[in-house]
Parts: sequence; C-alpha cells; structure tokens
Amino acid sequence: MAKRVAIIGAGPSGLAQLRAFQSAAEKGAEVPEVVCFEKQSNWGGLWNYTWRTGLDKYGEPVHGSMYRYLWSNGPKEGLEFADYSFEEHFGKQIASYPPRAVLFDYIEGRVKKAGVRDMIRFETVVRNVDFAEGKFTVKVKDLPNDREYSEEFDHVICASGHFSTPNVPEFEGFDTFKGRVLHAHDFRDALEFKDMDLLIIGTSYSAEDIGSQCWKYGAKSITVSHRTAPMGYKWPDNWQEVPLLTKVEGNTAHFKDGTTKDVDAILLCTGYIHHFPFMADDLRLRTANVLASDDLYKGVAWVDNPALFYLGMQDQWFTFNMFDAQAWWVRDAIMGRIEIPEKADRRADVDARKAAEAAIPDDYGCIWYQGDYTKELIDETDYPSFDVEGACQAFKAWKGHKVADIMTFRNNAYASVITGTMAPMHHTPWKDALDDSMDVYLQN
Repeated sequence: MAKRVAIIGAGPSGLAQLRAFQSAAEKGAEVPEVVCFEKQSNWGGLWNYTWRTGLDKYGEPVHGSMYRYLWSNGPKEGLEFADYSFEEHFGKQIASYPPRAVLFDYIEGRVKKAGVRDMIRFETVVRNVDFAEGKFTVKVKDLPNDREYSEEFDHVICASGHFSTPNVPEFEGFDTFKGRVLHAHDFRDALEFKDMDLLIIGTSYSAEDIGSQCWKYGAKSITVSHRTAPMGYKWPDNWQEVPLLTKVEGNTAHFKDGTTKDVDAILLCTGYIHHFPFMADDLRLRTANVLASDDLYKGVAWVDNPALFYLGMQDQWFTFNMFDAQAWWVRDAIMGRIEIPEKADRRADVDARKAAEAAIPDDYGCIWYQGDYTKELIDETDYPSFDVEGACQAFKAWKGHKVADIMTFRNNAYASVITGTMAPMHHTPWKDALDDSMDVYLQN
C-alpha cells in the first residue's frame, strides 16, 4: 500500500491509532506507511507527567495538564482496552481507581507489546498542515536539532487532544491580588496549598478533583465559585460553594450574592479550548467540548475533506476504548474497508448527531449516548467486542457513589467488562492514601 499517513500526537488517541494499524498488519493486511509526530520526549500524552509548566526546554508550550497526585476520577472498568485487560498487564485484577502512574504503566504496556515505538518521531512538533492537489504537506520541527522540514501524506490524523490549551478568564482585581493565580493546566502539587484558603473558579471535573486533592493534602478551606449552579455534593465542613466571583480586592474575594471570603490563592478550573494553530484555516476543527463535535462525520472524519481525521475530540465519558473504536474505524476508512459517503450525507450525519445530543435529558442519557456511539463504530470494524452496556452501568454506579459521598467514591469496586472479574477493594481509603506510588497501590 503506497499511502502515507501522518498521526499528530502519541497520547492515548495517537497510540490507539498506531495499535489499530499494527493490529491489521499482524493479521496479514498490507497497511500504509505511518509516521507519528510527538512533541514530547515520551509517549502517553497527558498521562506523561512533567513538573514543567509554561514552556518546555525548547520554548514550546507545555502540553501536559497532569498533576502529581491524580487518581482516575472514573472507574477503570469504563476505560479498559478490549484487547489488553488490566489483568493481562498486571498479572492480577487491581482496584478500580488507579493513580496516574498505574494508568500510565497500563497504557504503555499495550503499545510496548505491540512494538510501535519505532513509528514515532519524538521531540518533533508539527508547525503547519495544509492540503493541495490531493496531498497534505506537514511541516514539522525536529526540536533537538533545531531543524524544520516538510513531508507529504495522503492522510492526516490529528490526535493532539483538547485538554492542553487553557481557557483563562480574567476578573477585576487579579492584577493586584496578593496571592497566586493559576489555571488548572499549571497545577502540579496539592502540597503547595497546604494550610491555605483556596478559591476555585469553575464546576468542571478539574474543580471537583483538584479541590478534593487540596483538601486531602491539608488545605485550610476550599471555596468553589460557580457561574450557573453549584456541584451540590456532600462536601467536607471546610468546603463551601458560592456564586460567581465579581472582583478581588487585596486578598478578599467578592461574590455575586454579596458575600466575601479572604483567600490565599485562586485556581481557575475554567476548562480548555480546542486549539489547533498548526492546521490551515480550512482544515481546523472549531467546536465546543460536546458529545457530537462540529464538522466530524462519525465523530472523526472532517466533513469538508474526509482524508483528514480527528480523534478524541468529544466531551468524554468513555475514553481509551472509545479512542480505540475511533482509531479502528479511521484505519478501515483509510484502507478502503469502509466507504465514506458524499459530503451532503456526511453533513447530515453531523446534524443528526447534534440533534440527538440536544435531546438528551440528563447525564445518564449522555453516558448511554456515548456508549451507543462507541458500539456503533466497533460494530463496523474488527475491534474486539466488549460489554459496552456493562461499562455504562459502571459509570452509572460511579455517579451514584459520588452523590452518596464525593470523598469516598473511589473506595468502591466494579467488575471488569473484559474479563468479568470483580476488582478488589483498595487496601487504603482514598483520603488516607497519601503515598500513591505504583508499588504501594499494587500491594492488594
């Protein structure tokens, strides 16, 4: 097969795409030449933890938003690879909410087994992608050698993620605030806020989880400011939810309901933007963080040019296994196993998906919407079938456990949808597990 395929990013989505092509080759198929460009020095994307914030050693924006004490905020049973179980990797079943080091090791284990590392050009950042006369020209920079070059490809798969460019609002008084103001993208260590009164802006997963981390590691108090509605969980006594911040005077935060709070630091958990400055204007995805992304047929193929694909661009309940489903589908489209319809039909597909999302009544509906989407893609490829319904039920149980007690939901266990094995209870309650190294976590 004479085709050349460029993959941008070697995080979970890009690695899923490499595994998809390797899987086809392993079964005897002739696959395209695949080149993956990765800005970082190692694979894993956001799971490749770094202490760095701001710029890296080459002056490039730091991609990672991963923080030191992160644990999975959803059950691992909802993200398990269908072709590589946790039991295969660790030699036993493990507890349901692994810390970041454990999940990184699991992600890495599958691609090490697949032997795809040689397909990745590390420390190589994509500068520009454009399309003319049936070919993509991808301009990149080899960072260690300070050298730019261009290559041509028949297909481009953008797998660079959308949780690395922060959305950073400003509030009156930030410029004279006497403490630190930072976005969740630059948060690394909860111990920095020990004994502090912390103000968090936002009600996203970042606000919930980073606030919980800081509470766990000794913050004096947590105040969460919301624009529309509070999260409404059963928070600890030193945690309060207040309306939107209006201004800061000195160290005093003023809120929309007239209340005030003296704080030592302000953390913006205000989300991320889909940001692809390396894409030509007519190839650049512009979408909000939704379940049905704009301009992507089947959630992956660029409507205006279906030789271009984007992976993992949706708001996410499902993650690793949904990326797999997308990657296998994209592989088969590129290899001619799946026919992509005319533009009018591609547009109609996007419109139908967006209308279906608009009709979803609640979060449970969102879970099953994305589960059905994942199953739809799996059914059109040879990706190993798994119990998608079981994964949806795990997410449903997880939400119930969070409502019961937001600080103890990680102490629950679920059955694997791949092997059927029940996870063990973790040996230490999450709030007391201050050492979350892989060695300690795996002591079950």
